[in-house]
Amino acid sequence: MLEEWRERALEFEREVGKAILGQAHAVRLLTISIFARGHVLLEGDVGVGKTTLLRAASRALGGDFSRVEGTVDMMPTDIVYNTYLADDGRPRIEPTAMLERSDRLSVFFFNEINRARPQVHSLLLRLMAERTISAFNREYRFPYLQVFADRNMIEREETFELPAAARDRFLMEIAIAAPEDDVVRKQLIFDPKFQDADALIAEVRPGVFDYRAIPALSQMVQDNVSASDALQDYVIRLWGALIDPGHAGVSLPDIDVSNVVKGGASPRGLAALTRAARVRAWLEGRSYLVPEDVRSIFVEVLAHRVFVDPIYAMRGDEPVKRLCRAVFEAIPTP
Repeated sequence: MLEEWRERALEFEREVGKAILGQAHAVRLLTISIFARGHVLLEGDVGVGKTTLLRAASRALGGDFSRVEGTVDMMPTDIVYNTYLADDGRPRIEPTAMLERSDRLSVFFFNEINRARPQVHSLLLRLMAERTISAFNREYRFPYLQVFADRNMIEREETFELPAAARDRFLMEIAIAAPEDDVVRKQLIFDPKFQDADALIAEVRPGVFDYRAIPALSQMVQDNVSASDALQDYVIRLWGALIDPGHAGVSLPDIDVSNVVKGGASPRGLAALTRAARVRAWLEGRSYLVPEDVRSIFVEVLAHRVFVDPIYAMRGDEPVKRLCRAVFEAIPTP
C-alpha cells in the first residue's frame, strides 16, 4: 500500500517540478512538508518562483488555492469576512471565499506575512495549530489546509517580525534562491515559456495526488517508518549539541558557542524533525530511518526554532545555520 502511494507522491513531485526550473531541492522539501502535514515559510528574493511553486502544488493536489497579501493596515477580519453595500444601499457582511471553501482548501499562501500586524499573526497561529476559525457563530474547519508564507526581507519600514511562537508553527523554512547554473539562467531569461506563469501551471496535471488522502497517508507513513536505537541516540546527541554547543565540542571561529544559544530547539521541534525525516525515508523507498534522512532536513526544520544572543541575531539566520552544520561535524554519524 505505502509503495503504491509513494509512486503517486513521486509523480506529484515530478509534476510540480515542471513549473519551476532549477529548484529540485526546494521541490523535494516542499513535498516532504506536504506529506508530513507541515506548514512552510518560504525564504527568497522577489521573482524567484515562490507563488508559481505553490500554485503548481495546489493544482497537482487538486484542492483549492487561496492567497492573501500582507499589508500594514490589514486586520484579522479581512481574512474572515467581506463588507460591501448591496443593491438596496444597505451594508452586507459575508464570509470570505477562504471560509466558504474551507472543506476543500489545500494551499493557503500568505504573501509578505511580516507586513501584517501581530493581531493577524495571532489568527494565523490558531489556523495553523488547530486548522479552525470561529466566525458567524460557527466554527469553520480546514481539514486539508497547509499554510505557506513568505517574508519581505528587504524593506524594514512598516513590517512586523514574526514572534517565536508563530515561527515555531512552521515545519520548515525553505530557501528558494535564483539558480546559479548558467544554462538554467539562460532558459529562465530567454525562453518565453518561463515568462508565462499561467502557461507553466497549465502544464501541471491536475489532481495527480488527491489532497483528501494526505492526512491518513501521513499518519500511515509515521506508523510504518521505524527508527533504530542507534538512530534515536544520534538525534538526541544532535539535540544536545544544538542546545549546549560548547559542552558538545562544537566550535566556530567567530562565534562564542558557549553563550550563543538562548532558547529554542524544543521537543516539539525535534518531533517535527523526525516526522519530516520519516517522510524523506519513505520517498527514498525505505521503511527505516538513516542519518542522511535527518541531516538532509535538519537546517530547514530546526534553524528557525533556535534563538541566539541578540548580538548574533543581528546577522539574520546565518549564524544559526552555521551552528547547525557545525553540530554535524562534532557529532559522529552512527
